[in-house]
Amino acid sequence: MKNIKIIEVPSEISAGTRGASLGVEAIKIAALDFMSNFFVHFPSEKVETENHLLFEPVASPYAKRINGLITMYERVSKAVEETIKNNFFPVVLSGDHGTSGGTIAGLKAAKPKSRLGVIWIDAHADLHTPYTTPSGNMHGMPLAASIGENNEECLAHQLDEKSKKQWDLLKGPAKDSPRVLPEDIVFIGLRDFEKEEKHLIDKYSMKVITTSELRRKGAESVVRSSLRYLSDCTDIYVSFDVDCLDSSLSKGTGTPVSNGIKEREAEDLISKFMQNRKICCFEITEVNPTLDRENLMAEIAFNILQRSVNVLMMN
Repeated sequence: MKNIKIIEVPSEISAGTRGASLGVEAIKIAALDFMSNFFVHFPSEKVETENHLLFEPVASPYAKRINGLITMYERVSKAVEETIKNNFFPVVLSGDHGTSGGTIAGLKAAKPKSRLGVIWIDAHADLHTPYTTPSGNMHGMPLAASIGENNEECLAHQLDEKSKKQWDLLKGPAKDSPRVLPEDIVFIGLRDFEKEEKHLIDKYSMKVITTSELRRKGAESVVRSSLRYLSDCTDIYVSFDVDCLDSSLSKGTGTPVSNGIKEREAEDLISKFMQNRKICCFEITEVNPTLDRENLMAEIAFNILQRSVNVLMMN
């Protein structure tokens, strides 16, 4: 039986649409509406944010609020590292996906010799860099930072020296020893990405499982093939962005996309992943109740969270 600890990261400085910082509380409210005492059962930690930067001018147009994100990486990394070292399983509830690079940094800090695999359940690849980004929003960059990639082959912007140094700080270790090897990433539900991100997916032959493939083969088959693909990894992190879900279910996320995963499919998928002992961390991100009706996305996220944790507790 795993000891669970919940790490709350209500940050939204990496997002382009406001409101994701309220997502964690929205999930808690969903639990109350379901008359669940889920959040009473587990110890929790709330990571301090840099959301005050939302009210200040943006210094770097291609890496918006990167100074705050560097601070968030440090805080999230420390929280995740200490959680693991204290023999707890970290369940991270975050506002926007930008801070997930800090989650990955914390996993590597806790187990520096481990080979970390990543299962990225998301409509988006999040493989942009400040050199390629169309928006400058850094929730589209955490995987590129984690694999230590600039993607200058697809250069769209010239960066000033300060931004270059800040991006290098986010990437962390040298390129020949990134936190995650690009071949150790599995995308599930991916369907909305730019040519610059496609370049990296093709360059590294990253594994992509589409929504239609998930529906055709079923959750059990997809989980089995994903774990087989990551068989050389010693630990596996599962990151679940709610925009992987079909936008007809709820608009309660900043970047909804049609033709996505259904709620039950997501529950089945993640609960099956949680049965595997290599899974070392689970994160849910990008719930934005300000875009929603009747807190529906938070309710869906809570159902997925509760079922996943129940499976974790049994294994």
